Amino acid sequence: MTRAAKITAACTLALFALHLAWRLWLVPPTQAAPWMLALWFSLPILPAVVLVLMRHRRTGFWAAMAALLYFCHGVMLAWSAPDVRTLALVEAALSAVLVLAASWDGMRARFASRRAGKPAV
Repeated sequence: MTRAAKITAACTLALFALHLAWRLWLVPPTQAAPWMLALWFSLPILPAVVLVLMRHRRTGFWAAMAALLYFCHGVMLAWSAPDVRTLALVEAALSAVLVLAASWDGMRARFASRRAGKPAV
């Protein structure tokens, strides 16, 4: 497992834990059941969490796809809800690191082939 894959797995699990903690303990909702919103907001990253636990090689792809949603959500909340700005910025930062880490090995391979003179696929 490469360093980028380890960072991807750590960020995936951290995003999952962040959303559970956010909705259940840190800022529980007042209009709905906290467990229901915790489950709802954790659903996009749940397939990636299962893949992390299985040590599947496609974990990074699915985690990065979910992280794009979480990045948009974090930026939107950081801009519009000052009471949860810190949590939203943590969410956006974790998502950005996850997308970069998930893409790192592929970018490195692509640019290494260019330096070697091989055509990129």
